[in-house]
Amino acid sequence: MVLLRELLGETLRRRRRAQKRTLRDVSKQANVSLGYLSEIERGHKEPSSELLASVCGALQVRLSEVLAEVSREVAAHERGDEVVNQQGRPVAVLPLPREKEALEEAQRRRRHAPPPSPASIAGARTRHRRGEVTDSVVRAAA
Repeated sequence: MVLLRELLGETLRRRRRAQKRTLRDVSKQANVSLGYLSEIERGHKEPSSELLASVCGALQVRLSEVLAEVSREVAAHERGDEVVNQQGRPVAVLPLPREKEALEEAQRRRRHAPPPSPASIAGARTRHRRGEVTDSVVRAAA
């Protein structure tokens, strides 16, 4: 099982080191104790959203970028891709059987689903933001 706090901590540490900044510098700018920031980076503590925003501000990185990076790592874990920890050692993660079955079922349905008929999309109606409505007519291929 992947722990979000570990991935989040690894991501923050990677970002800080890429900027060649010290824990002391970032902790001072984020207004968080050096020890607590260290615990967060090591995945031992889970930061509040306010603290995370403060650390991201100190690193001059958008919170959404950090969360997107963490999200990609979580997705890799869920897919069972090889993921490495901070020491570069692979972390074996396998998808749950139910997730794997659901994914295979969805792929099978997509392969065998008939294409939509032109008649089902002809005469579509579009409502625009300004409130106006337009009709679209899609011609069926002969």
